[in-house]
Amino acid sequence: MTPTRWRTCAALLTVLLVAAGCTAGERAAERRGITVVLFGDAEEVAGYHTLVDGFTAANPDVPVTLSPVATQDELMARLTTSFAGGRPPDVFLLNYRRYGQFAAQGAIEPAQSYLDGSDTIRESDFSSRALDAFRFDGEELTCLPQNLSSLVVYYNADLFAAAGVPTPRPGWTWDDFLAAGKALTRDGRYGVGVEASVARLAPFVWSNRGELVDHPDRPTRLTLRDDPAARTAVDWFLDLRLRHGVVPPDAEEQSESSEARFLRGTLGMYLNSRVAVPTLRTIDGFTWDAAPLPVAPGGVPASILHSDAYCMSAGLPDHRPAWRFIEYAMGATGQRVLAESGRTVPSRLDVADSPAFLDPARAPRSSQVFLDAEPHLRATPRTGTWSRVEKETNTLLEEVFYGRVEREEGLRRLEETVRPLFDLPVGK
Repeated sequence: MTPTRWRTCAALLTVLLVAAGCTAGERAAERRGITVVLFGDAEEVAGYHTLVDGFTAANPDVPVTLSPVATQDELMARLTTSFAGGRPPDVFLLNYRRYGQFAAQGAIEPAQSYLDGSDTIRESDFSSRALDAFRFDGEELTCLPQNLSSLVVYYNADLFAAAGVPTPRPGWTWDDFLAAGKALTRDGRYGVGVEASVARLAPFVWSNRGELVDHPDRPTRLTLRDDPAARTAVDWFLDLRLRHGVVPPDAEEQSESSEARFLRGTLGMYLNSRVAVPTLRTIDGFTWDAAPLPVAPGGVPASILHSDAYCMSAGLPDHRPAWRFIEYAMGATGQRVLAESGRTVPSRLDVADSPAFLDPARAPRSSQVFLDAEPHLRATPRTGTWSRVEKETNTLLEEVFYGRVEREEGLRRLEETVRPLFDLPVGK
């Protein structure tokens, strides 16, 4: 072989090796496993395992490690620690009321460009209300919401019938709700189970045409005490325990949660989002269903958005495997899996309006109530410190709700404690 021919062959071999190396590198990136972190109880997590099994069957080159935790607080702790340690998960599921602190620090890879370039899912496939809750900067989509739930009233139909109380219906009022709660509170049972939190209080404030904060996008303080409409709703909510006693007292709630009480058949009405359904489907001793929240006198229908989204951590060496998982989870197949588990109200419109979600043979029979609530859903602020504001507010609101602190003193202390958090730098 002549020197010239040798150099030509060597150059050709080099090109082939480089090309092969690039191709192998691309394939290796596609084969890179991903970690998905999310929260949920055993029934919820079972649905996510089914989702992951479906994805890996269709995408065997992208192994998935599902790493669930039991509560949102545990999830926040896990994420904070993993980001601080430089080893965040590829994908994590986070509520819109909590993602702001990570978005504000640039810890999330924005989803907008990935969605715009997708051949399998489109923005128009999903509820605009759910999408808007994850536009941290007001325009660019940060995470992709997988559900569109709302706060509803789960009720024990057998207890209603035994007490001779009409079952809840659309348009029922605060007076109807309270009358039912009083009639059902007897013989060791209680009429209402509800936690003392911003997420449970907010719909009543909004239904009475009040506001939680002074500005929805740039809040500087809570208005629960000095906005007359909000204060009326706050007092009505607090009176469920303090005046009327239709909610279990502190000691009894500590010994048995409202959900456990409802499962046992000793609670007439239980306020929660769709997240409760997998657990409630284990009930076999009585008939239960879901109803909309009651409306304030002279007010408007209102509920609070409950939505969790798949987010990608910023700074990954390759976001393609993570995005492939999100595309699958947000596609019709992935959304049907979780809809059938009972866990979610699908954000994907075609699945939400299908038997996978609306099948009346599977409780709750009135799942349409979640879709009917969509026009009346509102979201809390998505600022970088809102999760801190909400956490502190919940703690102090519970103190007042159970009578540990006098009402006026408690509400004053609540506002004074929370106000500095609105101006607190993210991460402090």
